[in-house]
Amino acid sequence: MPVIYKPCQSTIANRSGKKLFYPRVKLTGNVDTNTVAREIAELSSLTSGDVKNVIDNLITVVTRHLQSSESVTLDGFGSFRYALKTTGGGVENATDVSASLAQLMVRFLPACRRNTDGTRSTRSLVDGAKCVRFDQIQGEDITGQPDDSEEEEEDGGGGALG
Repeated sequence: MPVIYKPCQSTIANRSGKKLFYPRVKLTGNVDTNTVAREIAELSSLTSGDVKNVIDNLITVVTRHLQSSESVTLDGFGSFRYALKTTGGGVENATDVSASLAQLMVRFLPACRRNTDGTRSTRSLVDGAKCVRFDQIQGEDITGQPDDSEEEEEDGGGGALG
């Protein structure tokens, strides 16, 4: 089955004051871990090459569902879905929307755990990650090594990007 998309009008007007249309993926369903597990079991022998076989079959099954405009959720891991990223300008009429206006890509959203009050507490695959803005790193570069660029700048040597 093909990937399904629909024209979607932007809520924000462009410089000319027009709200243009863009293609957006239309999901037709969701596939859960049990469904994926059953399909992998149908494709695999689960003998000596079990791990490689399961990985290969997982890719095959996930690809099949994505190409049928379904999202795929693996419990405790996350969800995969297709999205269309606009590569150029939009068009004025919904009838002029085509897939050539965008690039097809896979979006992955890690699974998250919820607190009892419904708020999100953690997301798998990103737990423990720290984010630091590059221009606020002091004393160490992003590899954790001492940063000696301050000395060079004081001597007027300039940095590698300067």
